[in-house]
Amino acid sequence: MAAGLISMLLDRLASATYEYIEGGVKQVLNVKEDVKKFTRTLRVIQAVLEDAEQRQVTDQAIKIWLDELKDISYQMVDVLDEWNYDILKQQVEKQEREQNALVLPNKKVRFSYFSRFFSAGKNSRDIFHRDIALKIKDLNDKLTEIYEERKKYHFLRKELGIQQPQQPQRPQTASYVNMSEIFGREKEQNILITKLLGDSSEAGKGLLIIPIVGMGGIGKTTLTQLAYNDDRVKSHFDMRKWVCVSDPFDEIKIAKAISGGYAPSSNELDEVLQCMSESIQGKRFLLVLDDVWTDDPKKWEQLKVPLIQSGAKGSRILVTTRKLEVANMMRATRNMINLGELSDEYCLSIFNHMAFSDRDVQEFGDISKEIVKKCKGLPLAAKTLGSLMQNKRTMREWKEVLNSKIWELEKVEQEVFQPLFLSYNDLAPTIKCCLLYCATFPKDYEFNRNNLINLWMAQDYVISKGNKNKGIMGDAVFDNLVARSFIQDFDEDLDTGTITSCKMHDIVHDFVQFLTKNECLIIDHAEGGTSESKVLGDKVRHLTLRYVPEGPLDISSYNCKKLRTLATFDSEITTIDPNLILQLKCLRTLNLSDNSIKELPEEIGELIHLRCIDLSNNGDLEKLPDTICGLYNLSTLRLHFCYGIKKLPENVGNLINLKHLYVEHCWDLKSLPRGIGRLTSLQTLDVCRSGGDNDEAFQIGDLRKLNLEGSLRIELVGDAIGKSGVEKAQLWDKKLFHLTVDFKRQTNSSSSVEILNALRPHPDLESLQIWDHNGTTWPNWMQSLHNLRFLTVDNGTQCELWPLGKLECLERLTIYRMNGVRKVGVEFLGLEDQTSFRIRSPPLILFPKLKQLNFCELSNWEEWEGVEEWTKEDSEITIMPCLSELTIYNCALLKALPDFVFKTPLQTLRIPGSERLLERYQEGNGEWAKISATNPNIRIDRR
Repeated sequence: MAAGLISMLLDRLASATYEYIEGGVKQVLNVKEDVKKFTRTLRVIQAVLEDAEQRQVTDQAIKIWLDELKDISYQMVDVLDEWNYDILKQQVEKQEREQNALVLPNKKVRFSYFSRFFSAGKNSRDIFHRDIALKIKDLNDKLTEIYEERKKYHFLRKELGIQQPQQPQRPQTASYVNMSEIFGREKEQNILITKLLGDSSEAGKGLLIIPIVGMGGIGKTTLTQLAYNDDRVKSHFDMRKWVCVSDPFDEIKIAKAISGGYAPSSNELDEVLQCMSESIQGKRFLLVLDDVWTDDPKKWEQLKVPLIQSGAKGSRILVTTRKLEVANMMRATRNMINLGELSDEYCLSIFNHMAFSDRDVQEFGDISKEIVKKCKGLPLAAKTLGSLMQNKRTMREWKEVLNSKIWELEKVEQEVFQPLFLSYNDLAPTIKCCLLYCATFPKDYEFNRNNLINLWMAQDYVISKGNKNKGIMGDAVFDNLVARSFIQDFDEDLDTGTITSCKMHDIVHDFVQFLTKNECLIIDHAEGGTSESKVLGDKVRHLTLRYVPEGPLDISSYNCKKLRTLATFDSEITTIDPNLILQLKCLRTLNLSDNSIKELPEEIGELIHLRCIDLSNNGDLEKLPDTICGLYNLSTLRLHFCYGIKKLPENVGNLINLKHLYVEHCWDLKSLPRGIGRLTSLQTLDVCRSGGDNDEAFQIGDLRKLNLEGSLRIELVGDAIGKSGVEKAQLWDKKLFHLTVDFKRQTNSSSSVEILNALRPHPDLESLQIWDHNGTTWPNWMQSLHNLRFLTVDNGTQCELWPLGKLECLERLTIYRMNGVRKVGVEFLGLEDQTSFRIRSPPLILFPKLKQLNFCELSNWEEWEGVEEWTKEDSEITIMPCLSELTIYNCALLKALPDFVFKTPLQTLRIPGSERLLERYQEGNGEWAKISATNPNIRIDRR
């Protein structure tokens, strides 16, 4: 973690703004030079960190040295934070002065509680500047001592021309396998052999690449060995070669290994590749490249080209790797095998085979099953633990292993964690920090992608590069961890395919806890807590509490002064002690979600380093203290399901750095403060409620001042919102992905139409929901949404269905409870009338990308008009060429479906609750026979 922390700190130092502090102290101390000296020293230390972090595992002295370096770095980060806080404070004060100057003379000026409480004159600010400068000087001196101390460890420097640090030993592999030790994987083996023996080829060439991807220890090499030694495979290929590639990827070494006895003594790449080509010329070969790490396409292409050109059709390359990037680089994801966990049954078989090779299983049978649960489907862990138990003969010894943390077992650390160390050391420093931060969560916790990225940002682990913002960089880090198999069990957004949540394998969680055991601590109150925190003392930076009983939060027995994260899970906290808050001066993340907290103490305004506050699901919380508005570094505030909150603090507009505000399901929060419009950094505002005629409330038109992105829900309450006010929002300038407009069943039909027209969104909008629109016409901007992929219209609309067939990107259309719909005509498709399809030039495709079409609870819908005389083959128009799912739910009066529906590639027709359709399309009658003849693959779901 030290390397990532140093990288982040150097980035902060590079962006330090000396002008804000230098003027007050330059006569006493040269703070600018001190910062530069600190930076230079840190860069020299950075060059040896890779070696130091690898050696700390076995050398306690180096670990202590690294701990001291991290402590100095954390302190400097906090000093820079104080410095930045003062800059932000001056900006807020300037804004308030400008705002007050605009107030009419006879109107009472309101000052924020925080401004009154912390107002300071010039002398006070000079004292503050001097204090900052003294802290930087002191830390500079301490870092110099650490710099000098490094010499006695003889670190290897990661610099050009200087020897690189020695990587952990990567084990060599061979094609031989002991079949008696293999359990499970029959299904994967059959899939792999089918791919090896099949007739498919890649891009018309004779070479097929099959990557096997999975985490370290999951059994990739073993599966490959099983296939490699299968008799059918042996007889199918003219030539088989096994090459353990490992890292670095050496093209010459690999080519020589393939050439075998034909390999030249020369190391000239061209000569070596020429010999390799001759050795496989005209042969159908199977090449195994085991343990590939590099995703450098240049290295791969040099080797790939002669393999493709020389091998016979049907040749195969089997690649094992932990990195999805390798499969992407080889352009072989279509044939990829993602290797998952083994079942507990097979893991138990592996364990028993190793543990009871010469004795009866029965004596320890039950406890064996409990120990195997620690393996969580990882064959290597089962094999290692089984081997560990071979010589343990007493129940006491077995129970000691069962009750211990897995990283306390030396054999596990050496054998199971070693493959994970290789994957971990292959990560960039900042990505290592992000991975290790996951140790702050309990096992089996389901991470929300966006929440996790925001937490990384709160710790400054995600660093922006160039013009990319931190959110984009956070996405890249997340995707990197996915690609390296560090996280799994994904839930994906059904629309975009983006991973929205995931989990971490228990063994990987054990691994990151092992690496952070001095910094991340989880206290489980259900198990009586632990005294571990007292042993670790002030080394703990991230504290997680579970199952805290109902009552006040009491952590007086823990050392909290250096905590940067305090999180609770599955707890019932009701109050927070102000004295506790005052101990958390370094805190950056405070997660008190899912409790019963009634109020936060005003002292929370003292926690100037806070970036993220999560109070979600505290239904008893009625208000936030005014002092929270002085947390100028705060970037994320989560209040989901805080349904007791009636208003936010008046001066919330002072949160100058706030980027994400979540207030969905805060049902008593009728409006937002007007000051929200000052938050120009705000990117996420999940719900915007109209302020009506309240001058002190945030209005829809104030959205124009914000730089929103992602999703937005607009709730229009009452009839006081006018067209001109809505137009001021200028949504056409907001690059939102998803927009929901909810009229809350309170606007009349004429104003509903005007307001909806005035809300014209950006033409790049991809997802739109409209609820309770009582208008008789559809929005005049609908046809301009050329990138719209998902559209939902729900309840209240009096008009007939809108002409949507020409929306060229629409993939899913859902219509709910539109009681005004009695007939769906050809206008819905985008045709003027029944004859217009005959004279089309150029040809027209209607609903060209629509995959899912849903009609639900249209109680008055009786007729869906077809296109007369239209035939798919002879017409100049095409209708719904991608439609695969059609749902007609509870549309009791609809008599029949138009013929063109059955000429689409429809796979699933759902008609539950639609009695007339159910009767018409019963299996076995004439209509069913007609449908099945036109589309034999269709499935009708009547439930």
